[in-house]
Amino acid sequence: MLRSIALLLVLLLPSLCAAQSCSFTATDMNFGAVDTLSGTPVNSTSTINVSCSGGVLDLGKRLLICPNIGAGSGGASSSAARQMVNGASSLNYQLYSDSGRSLIWGSSTWSYPSRAPAYALTMALLNGSLVGATGSMTVYGSALGSPPTAAPGGYTSNFTSPDTSFYYSYSSATSCASPSGTVGTASFSVNASVAANCLVNVQNVDFGTQGVLRTNVDATGSITATCTPGTTYTISLNGGTASAAPTARKMSKGTETVTYGLYKDTNRSQPWGDANTPGSTVAGSGTGAGQLLTVYGRVPPQTTPSPGIYEDTVVVTLTY
Repeated sequence: MLRSIALLLVLLLPSLCAAQSCSFTATDMNFGAVDTLSGTPVNSTSTINVSCSGGVLDLGKRLLICPNIGAGSGGASSSAARQMVNGASSLNYQLYSDSGRSLIWGSSTWSYPSRAPAYALTMALLNGSLVGATGSMTVYGSALGSPPTAAPGGYTSNFTSPDTSFYYSYSSATSCASPSGTVGTASFSVNASVAANCLVNVQNVDFGTQGVLRTNVDATGSITATCTPGTTYTISLNGGTASAAPTARKMSKGTETVTYGLYKDTNRSQPWGDANTPGSTVAGSGTGAGQLLTVYGRVPPQTTPSPGIYEDTVVVTLTY
């Protein structure tokens, strides 16, 4: 009788299946001080770092990353403006994928047209033995210097999941219009500050061409004060080149002069001066919009000097 037996040989090998795992970190974006009255944009950047690992069969494969960035906790007023917030006040800014700040960095999960940029890495040997890929993406930001109604203070928008849904998969696609795959995330914040600030503009007082100064000659000018909301200010007018009292300022031509006064009211009863004349300055509180203040001028009856052009320079000081 013949008997036989089978010998089962088993060899256990590590898995060679294709797989990948990516982790992400992001740095905060800080714009610093933003001047909302001049409307001048302030630029800053953030960096998204990515580190991926895989198996032997992943070597040489193209990894597509779609780093969606949504509206953040501050929201977005439109596709053109994300917002940082300070209480009920908002400050506009935007995130871009290019240094020229023309391509808005969006998300496949928000309601606006802009999408995330496609970012590709190639899986390679790291440190001679591990298969993986590392890289970084720059997020370009611009605080838009608007709206002028933004109150002074610190502004923030925070980005966490799902505002940072970073899809990644092996793919030859070049667009992130409809990303798929595994989702990673990263947290970061966008910050800025608005300082109390004021701007001032003036329109001259021109009394025109006059003959004999036997009656009052009235004219007006204006001062426009534009201050951040809630910023209190005081406007004073000095005594001109003669350092005179508010109602005894002097326009001059050589050694000859014409006396005039500047006032806060249309009746020319409230002189407008500076700290040298208590109670003669004008106070206000900013709204973010220009506030027009009329300067009432008067040349009273007086001895008429020789014909010519008589001028004076008054310094307008806005203190806040």
